[in-house]
Amino acid sequence: MSSTVSSRPASHLRVSGLSHTFGGFRVLTDISFTVSHGELVGLIGENGSGKSTLLRILAGLITPDGGQIQLTVPGVDSPRVGLLHQEPPFSSAQTVGEAMESAIAPSRRAAAAVDETADRLARNPEDPALSTEYASALERAEQLGAWTVDARVSQMLTGIGLGHLPRDRPTGVLSGGQRARLSLVWVLLSAPDLLLLDEPTNHLDDDATAYLRGVLASWNGPALIASHDRAFLDEAVTTLVDLDPSPVPHEVSVDLIQDGAGTGIGVTRFSGTYTEYLNARLDARQRWERQYRDEQAELKRLRASVRENQTVGHEDWKPRSEIRMAQKFYADRNAKVVSRRVNDARTRLAELEKQQVRRPPQPLIFRGLPAGAEYPKSVSDGHSILTASEATVQDRLPVTSLSLAPREKLLITGPNGCGKSTLLAVLSGDLAPTSGTVTWQKSARVRTLRQEVHLPDPHDRGGDRTVEQTYVDLVGAQRAEAVPLSTFGLVHPRDFERPLRLLSTGQQRRLELAVLLADPPEVLLLDEPTNHFPLELATRLEAAVPDYPGAVVVASHDRWLRRTWQGQTLALGGD
Repeated sequence: MSSTVSSRPASHLRVSGLSHTFGGFRVLTDISFTVSHGELVGLIGENGSGKSTLLRILAGLITPDGGQIQLTVPGVDSPRVGLLHQEPPFSSAQTVGEAMESAIAPSRRAAAAVDETADRLARNPEDPALSTEYASALERAEQLGAWTVDARVSQMLTGIGLGHLPRDRPTGVLSGGQRARLSLVWVLLSAPDLLLLDEPTNHLDDDATAYLRGVLASWNGPALIASHDRAFLDEAVTTLVDLDPSPVPHEVSVDLIQDGAGTGIGVTRFSGTYTEYLNARLDARQRWERQYRDEQAELKRLRASVRENQTVGHEDWKPRSEIRMAQKFYADRNAKVVSRRVNDARTRLAELEKQQVRRPPQPLIFRGLPAGAEYPKSVSDGHSILTASEATVQDRLPVTSLSLAPREKLLITGPNGCGKSTLLAVLSGDLAPTSGTVTWQKSARVRTLRQEVHLPDPHDRGGDRTVEQTYVDLVGAQRAEAVPLSTFGLVHPRDFERPLRLLSTGQQRRLELAVLLADPPEVLLLDEPTNHFPLELATRLEAAVPDYPGAVVVASHDRWLRRTWQGQTLALGGD
């Protein structure tokens, strides 16, 4: 049975010259692209590049500073936009069943419109206007899959891994991952004319991700998907739109240019897989850097040429003889040649300065632990640093045993609901097991990077705390001086003075990781560490894990990470 609605009229999205600032910072500048009917476009870019902001603008939740958005759906006066983002589209007071009913309300209304129009047509069978109205109502109901909607609800809940949830369970008691998956089901079932998904796979296991790929493959309408899931981008999308900075068009003033996320001008569009785009972008970056170096060398040469020939002419020279008159003739002729060269150099310099290539921004490069950082304290290498013996948590974690060596790297895998995050909470001591035991070496410190952001409220200490102030607050002034925030390459320097509240979820998670690494623990627990991380930074983080001098436990459903993992693996079972 298909999980998508019937064929609908060809629709498309057109974005023209979209620009927006947020909190005094430029986020989007001159964004233009199109998404055709049935096209799956992957939206990528550094944290803070404006992906979520763009989706919220397209959904009508934010009014942009400038630009136009056109969503054309033939025969539909008010096209509907479905957005999956951090806030669930249902109330926490609703049950699972009530949330699903609110999602399929358009289909219910379409079916009711068919029945109501059919009744009126039965009473007035000769009315041509009613016949036309009935045909339109029937077509719209078929487009929304009104006759199969109940079956699709059950199928989609099962496919996304929520089929076991009672329909009368309040959504407010669901876990964060369950609410995120239910939100995804809600948006898909609502059958919008434009589908916008922000990190749809963050809480999906392999089976649920495969199911989502199948739904999207037959999606009727344009879809724009912001994602950091490298494997998903490779397999699901047909086109990529990159918001990261690129060489600036000649008509854009270089005065606008800054470094870092959110400073891109326009977009880079690519047809193909993510892996293909990585190679193409690397080639383009190298060409950009060469062009910039060559152009800067030419600018330097032209400026020197203009400086060296600034004074041309003989205003104070007075001829006194034929010899001197001849000298003056040749000197003047030479001066004209030099003057022409200077003018040519000035003209070329002015043109080049006006149209010069943008300096390639310095990418964030995660550098791991620096030489000056305080490494984990010595522990007894002859014993396990952490041991779990038949630990279990009722209804959340099956019986689990493990022994972790001081420098061991362990990956925990398994489907949603198997207890990966619960196991990390037990290993950190944040959650006591229902039965079994967990023991640690006496000197071992265990710290966790959680899935959800746990930074303090930026207003707690008065005022609007900046990123760097928050870092100092959390690690202490003395350690912040010894190990500054710039040490790790996790936060762009341009964001140091930005208010914490303006950071994206990914930027906040990177700040949390920097805080952990400033005082590196003997045992580092990472819960879905690549969620919300920019694609290239996630790759560098994975590469740095083997070199961490302490023990590391990673819980992840990231297929790309699992493919390249070189340490031990613990697979947990399902529900």
